[in-house]
Amino acid sequence: MKRVRILRGKVGLVFRNGNYQKIIKEGVHWLGFNQQVVVYDKSSQFHPTIATEILLRDEKLVDMLEVVEVKDTELVLVYENENFKTVLQSGRYMYWKGLIKRVFTRVDISKIEITETINKALLSNYEIAKYIRTFEVFSYEKAILLIDDVYRQILTGGTYRFWKNNTSVKIAKVDTRQLQLEITGQELLTKDKANIRVNFYTNYKVKSIEKALLYTKDYEKQLYVAMQLALREYIGTYTLDELLENKEDIAKAVLIATKVVAEKLGVVIVSCGIRDVILPGDMKEIMNQVLVAQKKAQANIITRREETASTRSLLNTAKLMQDNEMLYKLKEMEYVEKIADKIGEITVSGNGNMVKQLKELFAATK
Repeated sequence: MKRVRILRGKVGLVFRNGNYQKIIKEGVHWLGFNQQVVVYDKSSQFHPTIATEILLRDEKLVDMLEVVEVKDTELVLVYENENFKTVLQSGRYMYWKGLIKRVFTRVDISKIEITETINKALLSNYEIAKYIRTFEVFSYEKAILLIDDVYRQILTGGTYRFWKNNTSVKIAKVDTRQLQLEITGQELLTKDKANIRVNFYTNYKVKSIEKALLYTKDYEKQLYVAMQLALREYIGTYTLDELLENKEDIAKAVLIATKVVAEKLGVVIVSCGIRDVILPGDMKEIMNQVLVAQKKAQANIITRREETASTRSLLNTAKLMQDNEMLYKLKEMEYVEKIADKIGEITVSGNGNMVKQLKELFAATK
């Protein structure tokens, strides 16, 4: 006989010649020399060394164990003393009862929706997150949810999680903010055969996500082509001068022409316009020459107008001085003053009247 002590919080499985016989609890036990004891800690998961089917025939042992059977389409979340511990996949698991309080939460991963009550903080835990598909939709976005490539619903801003399984889950997102489409460097021919390049812009918003993503392929590219064709059509009906003068009218016409197409694509055009009209080098030089000629002509007109006004003013002054001797004398003195400003020194000799001498010096006797 041999004496075996089982400490508190432990149990022992007794084997005889390798065959399981019984379970022994805390205390002192006497065993034969051909019996062996394997001691287990009740705070840990039970990992038997022989087939569990043999052990589970012992009802006394079964009463001391928590046996968890997990199917292929399930996961079991294990909580110990109200704290998350681990995740169990398909298989059989056994835990000792009595020492640690354990809770087992069973989830069905054959479906995609997470309907079980699970703390959101745990969904980011790697042990659980590796079984979850996560999609994020920003506040300025909308998305369509496709299950096995079949449209399910529209998703607004938020974080969406689904169980990982053989079901295909996809989302397609669009930006619902006002967007800008640039049509740059379009080479177009005007009515008078001028070859130009036009930079055009369009501001738009996605109005119907179903039309934009489900019923249309590359809605932005299709909108680009529609705007491009409308622009080409209307530019061809204007001469170069008309184009430069009526850029806003062309933008309005393009907006009206593409309104129906935009609605079919699920978008609404907010505004559009011609940003730049770029002329080729030779055309630019000709336009510059025309502009210079126009400005020279305007300058000549202004010069002649001023000369005419000046001559008319001199004529009126001369008539007044002819009829008024005092005005003539004042004008005479004004010119003497102007001339004197430019003379450094004047010498006057003789005993004659000084004013008379100055008069003789600067003005002819009337």
